[in-house]
Amino acid sequence: MGLSSMLARVSCAAAVLVLAGCGGGEVGGTVSGLGSGLSVTLLNNGADALSVPRNGSFTFAQRLDPDSAYAVTVGTQPVGQTCSVANGSGTLDAQGSSVDNVSVSCAFIASLRGTVNGLASGLSLVLSNGSERLAVTADGAFAFATVLADGTRYDVQVVTQPAIGGCSVSNGSGLFYADRFSDIVVSCN
Repeated sequence: MGLSSMLARVSCAAAVLVLAGCGGGEVGGTVSGLGSGLSVTLLNNGADALSVPRNGSFTFAQRLDPDSAYAVTVGTQPVGQTCSVANGSGTLDAQGSSVDNVSVSCAFIASLRGTVNGLASGLSLVLSNGSERLAVTADGAFAFATVLADGTRYDVQVVTQPAIGGCSVSNGSGLFYADRFSDIVVSCN
């Protein structure tokens, strides 16, 4: 075997090792329609959880080997929204090429939403919007179940204060328009 033939074989072997060392392809895509301040948790093959806090592109951390199957699903929906996945499953090609066309589309299923801050552990409060009541038992995001039509008047109030301290509502009233709604903030002390 001549020197040039040996170099060609070594070069090909090195290229195979380099490609194998990359760990395969990535799985990713884009998220759209996610509300401000919300996040959606995505799973690939039931694991590799990825929390996505904004619209735009995403990529799972775990790379997949060539010819490996992938299945992107929603692990945790954003509060007051539902997200669906398109182009979420398939198999990487024999070269392990990355997939970047998974599409996650989110839409609001509850109109009035917001956050509670400062509610002490073990305490609760009850919010109302007209006749609809919502019990809140912890700090964090909340959403009323009713979907409002654009132009509907809303007036969110605390109807039952926590046993200790008090809570106040900011941005709790007005006319609802989905494209410009600002989240309600309930502050407790």
